[in-house]
Amino acid sequence: MKSFIIASVCLFGVFSLSVGQFQSNGRILAPPEPELCAQRNIHERTPDGKGYFFSWRDPNLKGVEYDWLSARNFCRRRCMDSVSLETSLENEWIKQRVVGENVKYIWTSGRICDFQGCERPDLQPTSINGWFWTATLQKLAPSTDRAQGDWSPSGGIGKPQPDNRELVQGGAPENCLALLNQFYNDGVNWHDVACHHKKPFVCEENDALLKYVRYTNPNLRV
Repeated sequence: MKSFIIASVCLFGVFSLSVGQFQSNGRILAPPEPELCAQRNIHERTPDGKGYFFSWRDPNLKGVEYDWLSARNFCRRRCMDSVSLETSLENEWIKQRVVGENVKYIWTSGRICDFQGCERPDLQPTSINGWFWTATLQKLAPSTDRAQGDWSPSGGIGKPQPDNRELVQGGAPENCLALLNQFYNDGVNWHDVACHHKKPFVCEENDALLKYVRYTNPNLRV
């Protein structure tokens, strides 16, 4: 198990956690919907009380896969967000469920910084220093620091992740972070993947969204 060090730099100067202002290719990040938040389905809770939803366990989503932003929006409408694997403990906990339930891959909230404001010197080059968990706006350790994080040592063209393979081969940039289960016979690790691909996903409760809904809907039990 690798030992993660949470980067001390948050990205609040670049992005906003406010509801519905983040955009990707003209698509809007969904705000929480109070009624859906109150009815959110929690499949498991960790010892610290945080709840998780696994899309493949939901009868209505069995066999259904979403692109990266659609997965996030499904979660956010329910006061959750795509999972952020910020600690080695959480990373291993999620990997155990992916492996144990024979899931090929999942989306996480991870993404490379490719928006207005990402020109900051501390994020350069973004392929190394620009990865962050969008759900918490927490920066990842540099991708070249192989002792941190859980980037795969290989991939579709045999290079350590992230490798931006699809763009190199004439396709879309690989700006989003997925957890792949032996997809390239390289273990269960992180890979950069083009955001339009569709995958199952894991949601985790988001404190900021829950606080927002509780504050704006004091009579609703959330």
